[in-house]
Amino acid sequence: MIGPSRVLLLTRAGCHLCVDAEAVVRSTCEEQGVGWRSVDVDSDDELRARYTDHVPVTFVDQRLLGYWFVDASALRGALAEPAPPNLPDEWLPPLDDQH
Repeated sequence: MIGPSRVLLLTRAGCHLCVDAEAVVRSTCEEQGVGWRSVDVDSDDELRARYTDHVPVTFVDQRLLGYWFVDASALRGALAEPAPPNLPDEWLPPLDDQH
């Protein structure tokens, strides 16, 4: 069992960068045996307001990894760290301006 999604990718329909980012996330997470999921920013008003100009946005263990592109090496590096205890299954990114 893979467990909770450690990687969250914020995307949107019709976004070519999102397609590219999803391919990197999918292959890297499969290679590492790590759960991941994507959420469409347009499915939630708060996510759209905070991240609309930045998709795709990648988070690992509830921390921002990057905007617009996914660097597979950086993703592997972030996943090399132990997963935090009690990581919720369906977590969403913070909506504050601390990023």
